Amino acid sequence: MELGLYTFADVDPNAADKGREGQRRLADLLEEIELADQVGLDVFGLGEHHRPDYAASAPAVILAAAAARTKTIRLTSAVTVLSSDDPVRVFQQFSTLDLLSNGRAEIMAGRGSFIESFPLFGQSLDDYDQLFAEKLDLLMALREAEKVSWAGEMRPAISDRGVYPRPLQEVLPLWIAVGGTPQSVARAGALGLPVALAIIGGEPRRFAPLFDLYREAARRAGQDPAKLKTSINVHGFIADTTDLAADQFYRPQAEVMNRIGRERGWGPTNRAHFDQARSPAGNLFLGDPETVAEKIVENWKLFRNDRFLLQMAIGPMPHAQIMRGIELYGTKVAPLVRKALAEQGAGQTVSA
Repeated sequence: MELGLYTFADVDPNAADKGREGQRRLADLLEEIELADQVGLDVFGLGEHHRPDYAASAPAVILAAAAARTKTIRLTSAVTVLSSDDPVRVFQQFSTLDLLSNGRAEIMAGRGSFIESFPLFGQSLDDYDQLFAEKLDLLMALREAEKVSWAGEMRPAISDRGVYPRPLQEVLPLWIAVGGTPQSVARAGALGLPVALAIIGGEPRRFAPLFDLYREAARRAGQDPAKLKTSINVHGFIADTTDLAADQFYRPQAEVMNRIGRERGWGPTNRAHFDQARSPAGNLFLGDPETVAEKIVENWKLFRNDRFLLQMAIGPMPHAQIMRGIELYGTKVAPLVRKALAEQGAGQTVSA
């Protein structure tokens, strides 16, 4: 199983000098990606958002800067909001990233859980589903052939045009990001594309049947099982002790969840909710290295996932704390998980 991180590059939305705040966060972010590479993590993802609380509206640009400072870690969007973007430009940007990184680029495409990009780029939310379906179809065509002919209703047609540059990898990897909608999971399976499932609330075990649905949809569509890959993308944090991890993570995480909750009509969160979420059955992967490693392995037994991505900074967190968390993830958590999975996982107790 691949182990990695993803982030939205959180910033203070109330900073007086937003340019300076963004510059600081991106400088820190590049150090974090570089450290993740040095400690042997497999993947780093960067999510596209168009809001004052996130600095990553152009993930491919930031990942290209990271490519120059890293050697082996795979670099992916998490996610690219494909519905409001142009698939040709997305393909060109990530093909360029693939060349700069010597074949380490990936795209994780999704419909987007935030809607700011739709009015920003002149798209209608009434076309939410059709935009994604058509643009995904075009992006898949761009991956398969140098010259493309394509026609749809939501974008001008392309007639036998070449799209460049071509990636270093034979086929640029494309994952579909889903938030738990069965139809989205089934579509990914029918198309034979890897699927990344975001679990940011509720008990993870309740989501496990979605991967069964994914594999069944792929089987019915005649897809090659070898092409099917799954990831779970979750929230959490790692520190030297579990109490320290909880104390460092709770305040910024609660501020973000309450801010977004006010926008979406959710009830407020509190420390009791947080403590329940970080329990063994909860959705937060938080604690000391042994605690987090054991939870990763226990959930692998449920999902049999090929990848695990941890969003370890929810809200602005001190750079030093994030760096320590990444260090522990790569040097302590990852070896424990890999050892347990090498022993087939079942029945193993993760210990130092």
